Amino acid sequence: MAENCNHNCSGCDKDCGERKTDFSEHLNEYSSIKKVIGVVSGKGGVGKSLVTSLLAVSAARKGLKTAILDADITGPSIPKAFGLHDKAYAVDQGIVPVQTATGIDVMSLNLLIDNETDPVVWRGPIIAGTVKQFWTDVIWEDEDVMFIDMPPGTGDVTLTVFQSLPVDGLIIVTSPQELVGMIVEKAVKMANLMNIPVLGMVENMSFVECPNCGEKIYPFGASRLVELAEKYKIRLAASLPIDPKLAEACDKGKIEEFKGDWLDGIVDVIQNL
Repeated sequence: MAENCNHNCSGCDKDCGERKTDFSEHLNEYSSIKKVIGVVSGKGGVGKSLVTSLLAVSAARKGLKTAILDADITGPSIPKAFGLHDKAYAVDQGIVPVQTATGIDVMSLNLLIDNETDPVVWRGPIIAGTVKQFWTDVIWEDEDVMFIDMPPGTGDVTLTVFQSLPVDGLIIVTSPQELVGMIVEKAVKMANLMNIPVLGMVENMSFVECPNCGEKIYPFGASRLVELAEKYKIRLAASLPIDPKLAEACDKGKIEEFKGDWLDGIVDVIQNL
């Protein structure tokens, strides 16, 4: 530590072990967001964007003004789930997000590019900068809760979001396979490293429910949800079924019409933070 240190690193040119760098980004002056929840997964293909969409819809159904920031720049799928094809546009105050049929505000790269199937061939710093602009340049008006759909893994964009945005808590999305235990641990350890609480865990593709007798069948083996939640001291957990109607709703852009209360308990916890 430098001599006569006043602990104000922003006005100091000394290089010492106690130096802290503030990476936080300021919210657009016309925006207001009460809670920011990151939805993360240690690997791809576990249904993170589906869970983000369902959480947002469940929150909106409880009367919360809800938003989704799609931080999965190279693989944006949120607009598809909600059937959004309109483009975001700019005004003097900033960029206006696109609203879904039930009033959820969404910002995604696919709402800015001309052709939604064009690949995004960008390097990490540009992708991270775009995510920060979704926070600083977009007008998020009177949002009770924002869900951030993260890219899979613990790489550059995830680190950018954790350091630059005031994330209040995380939801970790998993699947039942044995391998996922190791992946969950990576996500939990990164959250602990960044001092962000893990609010809950959602196990997607957990079971199939027989339409005739209601029996639950576990095609990937017995659920490890309770075991993982206890191991990592995660208090809240929920299971999502393999449901063809849910997949069809996503494919048709009608995720807001889904039926199910699987995530209501997690939304209640978020609402009461």
